[in-house]
Amino acid sequence: MSALWSVGAGLLLLLLWVRHRGLEAVLVHHRWVFVCFFLLPLSILFDIYYQLRAWAVWRLHSAPRQHAQRVRHIQEQVREWKKEGSKRYMCTGRPGWLTVSLRVGKYKKTHKNIMINLMDVLEVDSERQVVRVEPLVSMGQLTAHLNPMGWTIPVVPELDDLTVGGLIMGTGIESSSHIYGLFQHICVAYELVLADGSLVRCSPTENSDLFYAVPWSCGTLGFLVAAEIKMIPAKKYVKIHYKPVRGLQKICEKFTEESKNKENSFVEGLMYSLDEAVIMTGVLTDEAEQSKINRIGNYYKPWFFKHVEKYLKADRTGVEYIPSRHYYHRHTRSIFWELQDIIPFGNNPVFRYLFGWMVPPKISLLKLTQGEAIRKLYEQHHVVQDMLVPMKSLEKSIQTFHVDLNVYPIWLCPFILPNNPGMVHPKGNESELYVDIGAYGEPKSKQFEARASMRQMEKFVRSVHGFQMLYADCYMTREEFWDMFDGSLYHKLREQMNCKDAFPEVYDKICKAARH
Repeated sequence: MSALWSVGAGLLLLLLWVRHRGLEAVLVHHRWVFVCFFLLPLSILFDIYYQLRAWAVWRLHSAPRQHAQRVRHIQEQVREWKKEGSKRYMCTGRPGWLTVSLRVGKYKKTHKNIMINLMDVLEVDSERQVVRVEPLVSMGQLTAHLNPMGWTIPVVPELDDLTVGGLIMGTGIESSSHIYGLFQHICVAYELVLADGSLVRCSPTENSDLFYAVPWSCGTLGFLVAAEIKMIPAKKYVKIHYKPVRGLQKICEKFTEESKNKENSFVEGLMYSLDEAVIMTGVLTDEAEQSKINRIGNYYKPWFFKHVEKYLKADRTGVEYIPSRHYYHRHTRSIFWELQDIIPFGNNPVFRYLFGWMVPPKISLLKLTQGEAIRKLYEQHHVVQDMLVPMKSLEKSIQTFHVDLNVYPIWLCPFILPNNPGMVHPKGNESELYVDIGAYGEPKSKQFEARASMRQMEKFVRSVHGFQMLYADCYMTREEFWDMFDGSLYHKLREQMNCKDAFPEVYDKICKAARH
């Protein structure tokens, strides 16, 4: 009872302090208080609810039976929109704050919201090595479901809360992408409800134009209701090699060399300054040296990027065996390195051992509670950007990132880009090796100004025939946007399928220069 009184008294004092300082001041200057005392417990409740729900659905085998009924409900909503005169654009009814993207689109308030409650794994087909899922299935949910059955998917994008729908309609990448490509390249079929309310399946051999146009379209060709994704046999561990490299030219040469080596199951680089990096390569294995097993996903373990930095500081190579699921979600607990700006002491051993099991807070809850003051602060003094550039332009690209942003660590992730139709493909007629350069944090460049600096970055990326991930703030004009992306197939299908009155153009959904 005395413990309850102590907790109650502590909470009362906290509330009085918040009242004295003002809620907005606390949220801006002491955000960790709100995150630690409110958002972390709420995040735990969110996780418990979704895990229990997924378990119940699978145990009762209700998902496949209810899927068709839920899809019919979506079709009915679309047909109702047509009966009403198609006066407004349509969009999914999922609140903007629930997405992992830091951008909250204002279009949700003015468009017709179509409710889509599709968050279940529908079927695991071991014969075809394909898993069929609904669009709101998350990466954490999918790997937890497949791994005990001895399967995984070839590309498992980092964060637990990333959804299949978001990774298809936007994009997704992982350190295995130098072999398998982007997330869209491991998908074998999509099912969509179109603007006329019809249900269509598309694949490379069936409605192929639609299949290649869907990725990067951000829900502007139809509503995704299911996807079929390739599976590969899972192994217990990833044997990972840590290699510190110094000197920008040597970093780029070593990273390129390892990315071209198909014997590496995984390739990743973390740059801690312009001329210091750790390059990691990994292979899947069922065997491990017990003394070298590192269960990096355990709540009390150091954040992965901090763990990697130790090899750089000690200037030594190293080998570890990381359990596969821990490896796939190695950056989840620290949201790459974003959490250090929200909870500065989050990697402290005391905090990890006492409260690490509650980390990370849900990105959706961070968005919901950030308020206008924090949103503006982040917009002007914080970047979260992924730029995809040809590997041959890596050195020049890193130098540009350093001058315009000066944000570290920088994430390097290679991927093969096939010459398929659609919005994103290489300039030539063959597949080409690209690299995702991820910058997340507060720019240290003295001349940084959000709009001007990002427009400069976008201009550079266009000049090397690169692409900007569309989850992030985009400052391009419409002409610049369609100079970066190939809109020929996309616009052709929007015309053919009467999408122009049903859905906004992708540019109008995601770019800051467009009206929301």
